[in-house]
Amino acid sequence: MIAYIYKSRRKDELYLYIAKKDDFSDVPQALYDSMGKEPVFVMEVKLSPDRKLARENVETVMKNLAEKGFHLQIPPPALNITSFKEPAKYVS
Repeated sequence: MIAYIYKSRRKDELYLYIAKKDDFSDVPQALYDSMGKEPVFVMEVKLSPDRKLARENVETVMKNLAEKGFHLQIPPPALNITSFKEPAKYVS
């Protein structure tokens, strides 16, 4: 299975995988619009169950492409700055 990956012009680290290059017909209009004027093509990738992806489960991506025609990779959650300890607490 081949996937075509596009990045959002508006939100960093938001990626859209589609089953057919430049064919956004399966992508909900609101989602497409939220990515900016037009998503930017990043790469073509061949998917298979034994292939690892950096942030996504390849089987989930393949399932979404087969069933919906697209897969959305959302940015990782931001670190909560309030969970960090004060630097002085690391020094003995």
